Amino acid sequence: MNIELQVIGSALRAVAEEMGAALVRSAFSANIKERRDCSAALFAPDGRMIAQAEHIPVHLGAMPEAVAAVMAHDPGPDDVYILNDPYTGGTHLPDITLVSRTELGFAVTRAHHADVGGREPGSLPADSTTLDEEGIVIPPTQLDDDVLAQLTARMRNPEERLGDLRAQLAAHRLAELRIAELCERRGRDRVSASMDELYAYSERRVRMALAALPDGRYEAADVLEAQEGELEIRAAVTIAGDDVEIDFAGTAAQHHGNLNCPLAVTRSAAYFVVRCLTDPDVPASGGAFAPVTVRAPAGSLVNARAPAAVAAGNVETSCRIADVLFTAFGQAIEVPAQGQGTMNNLTFGNDCFTYYETIGGGQGACPDADGPSGVHVTMSNTLSTPVEALELAYPLRVRRHALRRGSGGDGAHRGGEGVVRELEALGLCRFSIVSERRARAPQGARGGAAAQPGRNLLNGQEIPAKVTGALAEGDVLTIETPGGGGYGG
Repeated sequence: MNIELQVIGSALRAVAEEMGAALVRSAFSANIKERRDCSAALFAPDGRMIAQAEHIPVHLGAMPEAVAAVMAHDPGPDDVYILNDPYTGGTHLPDITLVSRTELGFAVTRAHHADVGGREPGSLPADSTTLDEEGIVIPPTQLDDDVLAQLTARMRNPEERLGDLRAQLAAHRLAELRIAELCERRGRDRVSASMDELYAYSERRVRMALAALPDGRYEAADVLEAQEGELEIRAAVTIAGDDVEIDFAGTAAQHHGNLNCPLAVTRSAAYFVVRCLTDPDVPASGGAFAPVTVRAPAGSLVNARAPAAVAAGNVETSCRIADVLFTAFGQAIEVPAQGQGTMNNLTFGNDCFTYYETIGGGQGACPDADGPSGVHVTMSNTLSTPVEALELAYPLRVRRHALRRGSGGDGAHRGGEGVVRELEALGLCRFSIVSERRARAPQGARGGAAAQPGRNLLNGQEIPAKVTGALAEGDVLTIETPGGGGYGG
């Protein structure tokens, strides 16, 4: 049975990975095709996540709530549901989720679309205050050709949006075929039993790792750089045997900007940190999250209530939550120094095109190694858009893309270097930047020095961390991303 479990478990993980590959290779937009800003997973009939591809952390931890929201509609065998509502299973509006039935459970994909009809091209305005300003809000809705046409017609570049959504649908059809083949080959009952055991196995491994940590209560705090002033995130981590409770009491109330998080995103960040610090090689399933309890005050920055804007919460607040939790756990065990702590979100667009990217930076140094440079850290796991692909598809020119030398913090082990990304507009367009760690630098650990904070510049003049505006032909945006903190004096 153990051998057969490994075989079936590998088959289920392979289906999730193949779903992701089909989505990436079929997609139209650079954000999915080149940057791979998408995720795929398989769920059991009762809504437990069983296998996930190693894609985007902030997507994957929030998927169970999307499946639960769809299950409330009792979907039929051939139904596909679409949603992006952050308050019914989504994260932020550009992340569109599809959920479909398989022979045994559900298949799920989530992809960040380059536009969903927001007030600004790219649907990531720096100054939004309500969901409606950020784009179309889609509650769990049965998807058919008419719904698909109606939704994409309300978005910029509807042909590209349609192509990306059809790529997601192709991944779902592939999952349905592969799960049916697996059930026929191995037997439906055996596959079902293997799903149960895979979930339980991941839970056992994480509980064993938690039990090895020192019991206690560990607290930490950090801030977000909101336009109107700093917003504090507080967390208390309580380890008791093989359970961990994470409580965000004392965190700032939700505010009128878009740094708010739905609870699903907060849970994602918590699950990511626990997995990193306990058993990062455990088979990726919902069982790994079972020992983790997350509490957050309703109406707070990390458990916002509708219709609060959330565009930046998914990308920036999630990173800060991870930083706070690593700091708290660092009072019990060794953890790396702080990484860049931001995704450096950048959008361009007009009526003819929309483009979105995140930009890598430095990771914090570890107790036994320097931090890596120019990588997407914590809640993002995307790639950089290749210069050739970007310039071929969009009226933009990459003037410079290089490591930001000297931005990593000194120490016995150095922090990773940030990145310099310089882009020139080749025509009139709008832009938005949503970034963090421009005022407060990523900190070192155990005597290591802090890294350099990031900077944003327009034609050589420094501009705010969060800004939306217009570009003329020839205007140049420069993003200098933070480095990672050093480790050890």
